[in-house]
Amino acid sequence: MNHSEKLTGPWRTIHGAIWLIGLAILFWKGWFWPGILVLVALSGILEAVIQMAVPAAVAPTYREHRLELLPHSCPKCNAPISGDDVRWTGPQSADCPYCGANLPMKEPVS
Repeated sequence: MNHSEKLTGPWRTIHGAIWLIGLAILFWKGWFWPGILVLVALSGILEAVIQMAVPAAVAPTYREHRLELLPHSCPKCNAPISGDDVRWTGPQSADCPYCGANLPMKEPVS
């Protein structure tokens, strides 16, 4: 995956669950080596498949995110907003990860 893109929303959660379940199985069965290599490979394949199959699961990251301008909750669905979960559509523009509404940014403090 391009270093400027990352999994977002529920796709990142699924990816984390694969790691936790995989590590639990490796320790339980005593297959840590070379099982960890298989888990790394499966993780990479999963990211590639998600990136190709669901383009909306991957959002570009911008170097100039203005996290302090994000509202604390979505005005449409009232969900809590986190800079890691929103879908960034520009350096100062983001969409709600739950309902997809464009989030109004606060006015920057001069």
